[in-house]
Amino acid sequence: MQQLTDATFASQVGTGTVLVEFWAQWCGPCHMLTPVLEEIDRERDDLTVVKINADENTATARDHQVMSLPTLLLFRDGVPIRQIVGARPKSRLLAELDDALSA
Repeated sequence: MQQLTDATFASQVGTGTVLVEFWAQWCGPCHMLTPVLEEIDRERDDLTVVKINADENTATARDHQVMSLPTLLLFRDGVPIRQIVGARPKSRLLAELDDALSA
């Protein structure tokens, strides 16, 4: 998965459907979620999965009101359409993504 920074964030989420994981090195649930997100990234052609370290990129985390980690934000053409806070099993995460994408 591609790592974003404050400098690259806007350009990477501006087009298409992008799922962004806000994470930190100290966050255990973030590490548990990584293999699930990597699978989704490989399996789904309709979205791109990226991550951004919230501790190192505080401006973006602040701008998107990220208060807990992991936080997932689903963007469609630069507009956030769903926020998911906390780790989820793959099946539940896919159900939430499909719900957001079908709306």
